[in-house]
Amino acid sequence: MSFDSFLGNSEAVKALRGMISSGRVPGSLVFAGPDGVGKRTLAEMMAKALNCERLKDDFCGQCSRCVKSEQMLAASREELERRRGIKDANRRGEGLIYFDVQLIAPITRYILTEQVRQIRQTAYTRPFEMPRRIFIIDRAQLLHWQAVDLLLKVLEEPPESTLFLLVCPNVHELRATIRSRCFKVMFKEVGHEVIRGVMERDRGFTKEDLELGVRIAAGSIARAKSLDLAAYRQLREPWVNLLGALATRDAAKLGPQDWKRLFDATRALTENREQFEETLGIGYGLLHDLLELAESDSTQRLANLDLLPRVKPWASKLGVNGLRLLKDGLDEAFKLQARNVNQQLGFDSMAVGMMDRRLR
Repeated sequence: MSFDSFLGNSEAVKALRGMISSGRVPGSLVFAGPDGVGKRTLAEMMAKALNCERLKDDFCGQCSRCVKSEQMLAASREELERRRGIKDANRRGEGLIYFDVQLIAPITRYILTEQVRQIRQTAYTRPFEMPRRIFIIDRAQLLHWQAVDLLLKVLEEPPESTLFLLVCPNVHELRATIRSRCFKVMFKEVGHEVIRGVMERDRGFTKEDLELGVRIAAGSIARAKSLDLAAYRQLREPWVNLLGALATRDAAKLGPQDWKRLFDATRALTENREQFEETLGIGYGLLHDLLELAESDSTQRLANLDLLPRVKPWASKLGVNGLRLLKDGLDEAFKLQARNVNQQLGFDSMAVGMMDRRLR
């Protein structure tokens, strides 16, 4: 393993290698960009490269320090999972001990004050086994507001032997005072050719599924490596039924059976609570496709290209304003879910609101 094995975002890799080889690595960096493009993976690679015994701008993956770094990262991941499994959320931050190479991530909805307090306590001590101590703070946008104040103090006077790597999707989700103290490394979506190569070489996608898979992956290596198209199509079908009903039925002529079918579709969207966010994401993707067709009639940016013959007539039927109203309904469904309100209520409200609009 080395930086050469990293897929996509070659400019970010080149910038990091240049910093390491020159010995001019800032005390804190933020890796920002879309989910699934490898920001945390590259942060972990950088942690190994900075401590590698053999190479000056890379990591060998075989020396004692590289092996030890991977062991520390693996132990960090295991500890995070263990703490997330503690039923009493107030006790999840008790008894923290950090390694020289440490992954920090939310153990509740947030990265807790106790987690950052342990960073401060550890940062100013000498590393135990490595030349440099490296803290990788994943999903840094979820730092609790009180934890941000604690982190800011250590970033203002960073120890020479400690490096902070913050990972987040959008740099502007971090407080301005944090951003100003970090060197920014920006990531972008991975190119379709790289995604296609992963799906062909590693996943064995058929020609029939390859183009759909590349579009659904949307520039995410993580998505390309985990995408189950059969499961995706299964989750997508209730959306197709719902949008088809909204687009093709005359609202003034809906009978009891029509309303039943409509609400059966909204119920199917919420059958699995654990998949709600994934289901919601599929809905947003379909609405994006319909808006593209309604506004430009272009298929270049469509994700669900296999549905084109079915959904193209729906775009003109629902119209741009109707599709935006549906997006507002999805936004409201997400807000209701975040407040632990019955998930189906949001979708029911969206469907009824759309039909009410068509009656006017």
